[in-house]
Amino acid sequence: METNRQKKIGALLQKDLVDILQGEIRKNGVSNLVLSVSKVLVTTDLSIAKVYLSVFPSNKGGEILAAVKSNAPLIKHDLSQRVKLQLRKVPNLVFFIDDTLDRMEVIDKELTGESNPITNPELLERRRKM
Repeated sequence: METNRQKKIGALLQKDLVDILQGEIRKNGVSNLVLSVSKVLVTTDLSIAKVYLSVFPSNKGGEILAAVKSNAPLIKHDLSQRVKLQLRKVPNLVFFIDDTLDRMEVIDKELTGESNPITNPELLERRRKM
């Protein structure tokens, strides 16, 4: 369970990381890409921050994740310049792709399509009587 301090630091990092990453996208002139930081989870000792990125279109996720990971030291430096008055030490950043929206879309398609086990109980395996 996250403490209030972890939540506050996560929110602070999330806000500044969004500014940094979107600034880089604008600076490089990429127009058909949406990148957001969906959540930041900070470990209890505040040494590691897991940063979850949401990318649209989602097929560019791997490419964007690789680019962000390769620039992680520069991103951490920019972040440290922004939060130096609030944090003594900036946590190490570990980046992940947040595929929650893709999974929600798959579940939604399953529930509205032909393979919905709720409307078509024949798709479910039969329970064995003991």
